[in-house]
Amino acid sequence: MKKTRPGNTRNTVSDDQAISILLENIRKLVQTARRTAVATINSVRVVTNFEIGRLIVEHEQAGARRAEYGKEVLRTLSTRLMNEFGQGFSKRNLEYMRRFYLLYRERLSQIAQTPSAQLPV
Repeated sequence: MKKTRPGNTRNTVSDDQAISILLENIRKLVQTARRTAVATINSVRVVTNFEIGRLIVEHEQAGARRAEYGKEVLRTLSTRLMNEFGQGFSKRNLEYMRRFYLLYRERLSQIAQTPSAQLPV
Protein backbone atom coordinates (compact mmCIF):
# COMPACT_ATOMS: atom_id res chain seq x y z
CA MET A 1 0.00 0.00 0.00
CA LYS A 2 1.44 3.31 -1.10
CA LYS A 3 1.16 6.21 1.34
CA THR A 4 0.35 9.72 0.10
CA ARG A 5 2.54 12.44 1.48
CA PRO A 6 1.03 15.86 2.31
CA GLY A 7 3.22 17.52 -0.33
CA ASN A 8 2.16 15.17 -3.14
CA THR A 9 2.05 17.41 -6.24
CA ARG A 10 -0.13 15.02 -8.25
CA ASN A 11 -3.10 15.52 -5.88
CA THR A 12 -2.40 19.27 -5.63
CA VAL A 13 -2.51 19.76 -9.42
CA SER A 14 -5.72 17.80 -9.64
CA ASP A 15 -7.28 19.79 -6.79
CA ASP A 16 -6.13 23.06 -8.38
CA GLN A 17 -7.70 22.06 -11.70
CA ALA A 18 -10.95 21.09 -9.99
CA ILE A 19 -11.06 24.44 -8.16
CA SER A 20 -10.32 26.29 -11.41
CA ILE A 21 -13.20 24.51 -13.13
CA LEU A 22 -15.51 25.26 -10.19
CA LEU A 23 -14.44 28.91 -10.21
CA GLU A 24 -15.06 29.20 -13.96
CA ASN A 25 -18.55 27.68 -13.62
CA ILE A 26 -19.43 30.10 -10.81
CA ARG A 27 -17.98 33.01 -12.80
CA LYS A 28 -20.17 32.12 -15.83
CA LEU A 29 -23.24 31.80 -13.61
CA VAL A 30 -22.69 35.22 -11.98
CA GLN A 31 -22.01 36.90 -15.34
CA THR A 32 -25.16 35.38 -16.87
CA ALA A 33 -27.23 36.46 -13.87
CA ARG A 34 -25.89 40.01 -14.12
CA ARG A 35 -26.62 40.23 -17.86
CA THR A 36 -30.13 38.90 -17.27
CA ALA A 37 -30.72 41.40 -14.46
CA VAL A 38 -29.55 44.32 -16.61
CA ALA A 39 -31.73 43.24 -19.55
CA THR A 40 -34.77 42.86 -17.28
CA ILE A 41 -34.21 46.22 -15.61
CA ASN A 42 -33.83 47.89 -19.01
CA SER A 43 -37.09 46.33 -20.22
CA VAL A 44 -38.93 47.48 -17.11
CA ARG A 45 -37.53 51.00 -17.51
CA VAL A 46 -38.71 51.18 -21.14
CA VAL A 47 -42.22 50.07 -20.18
CA THR A 48 -42.28 52.47 -17.22
CA ASN A 49 -41.19 55.44 -19.33
CA PHE A 50 -43.74 54.53 -22.01
CA GLU A 51 -46.50 54.36 -19.38
CA ILE A 52 -45.44 57.67 -17.81
CA GLY A 53 -45.68 59.23 -21.27
CA ARG A 54 -49.12 57.68 -21.75
CA LEU A 55 -50.37 59.07 -18.43
CA ILE A 56 -49.10 62.55 -19.29
CA VAL A 57 -50.75 62.48 -22.74
CA GLU A 58 -54.04 61.21 -21.29
CA HIS A 59 -53.94 63.94 -18.66
CA GLU A 60 -53.35 66.58 -21.33
CA GLN A 61 -56.21 65.27 -23.45
CA ALA A 62 -58.59 65.40 -20.51
CA GLY A 63 -57.57 68.92 -19.49
CA ALA A 64 -56.72 72.20 -21.09
CA ARG A 65 -54.88 71.99 -24.41
CA ARG A 66 -53.01 75.24 -24.15
CA ALA A 67 -49.25 74.99 -24.49
CA GLU A 68 -48.59 76.94 -21.28
CA TYR A 69 -50.78 74.55 -19.32
CA GLY A 70 -48.78 71.59 -20.63
CA LYS A 71 -45.48 73.23 -19.75
CA GLU A 72 -46.69 73.98 -16.24
CA VAL A 73 -47.90 70.40 -15.75
CA LEU A 74 -44.49 69.04 -16.74
CA ARG A 75 -42.68 71.55 -14.49
CA THR A 76 -44.89 70.65 -11.52
CA LEU A 77 -44.59 66.91 -12.14
CA SER A 78 -40.84 67.19 -12.52
CA THR A 79 -40.39 69.03 -9.24
CA ARG A 80 -42.59 66.63 -7.28
CA LEU A 81 -41.20 63.45 -8.84
CA MET A 82 -37.58 64.53 -8.34
CA ASN A 83 -38.33 65.39 -4.70
CA GLU A 84 -39.73 61.91 -4.18
CA PHE A 85 -37.59 59.72 -6.48
CA GLY A 86 -34.49 61.77 -7.26
CA GLN A 87 -32.91 62.27 -10.66
CA GLY A 88 -34.43 61.01 -13.88
CA PHE A 89 -37.59 63.09 -13.83
CA SER A 90 -36.43 66.42 -15.19
CA LYS A 91 -38.88 68.38 -17.31
CA ARG A 92 -36.87 67.41 -20.37
CA ASN A 93 -37.01 63.69 -19.47
CA LEU A 94 -40.76 63.91 -18.98
CA GLU A 95 -41.02 65.54 -22.40
CA TYR A 96 -39.00 62.63 -23.84
CA MET A 97 -41.31 60.10 -22.15
CA ARG A 98 -44.34 61.91 -23.57
CA ARG A 99 -42.79 61.97 -27.04
CA PHE A 100 -41.78 58.29 -26.73
CA TYR A 101 -45.39 57.37 -26.05
CA LEU A 102 -46.70 59.49 -28.94
CA LEU A 103 -44.22 57.95 -31.38
CA TYR A 104 -44.80 54.32 -30.38
CA ARG A 105 -48.38 54.12 -29.12
CA GLU A 106 -49.41 52.13 -32.21
CA ARG A 107 -47.01 49.43 -31.02
CA LEU A 108 -48.54 49.28 -27.55
CA SER A 109 -48.99 45.50 -27.53
CA GLN A 110 -45.30 44.98 -28.38
CA ILE A 111 -44.01 47.47 -25.81
CA ALA A 112 -46.41 46.47 -23.02
CA GLN A 113 -45.33 42.82 -23.28
CA THR A 114 -43.49 42.20 -20.03
CA PRO A 115 -40.36 40.03 -19.97
CA SER A 116 -42.03 37.58 -17.59
CA ALA A 117 -44.98 37.17 -19.96
CA GLN A 118 -42.56 36.12 -22.70
CA LEU A 119 -41.22 33.17 -20.71
CA PRO A 120 -42.24 29.71 -21.93
CA VAL A 121 -44.91 28.02 -19.84
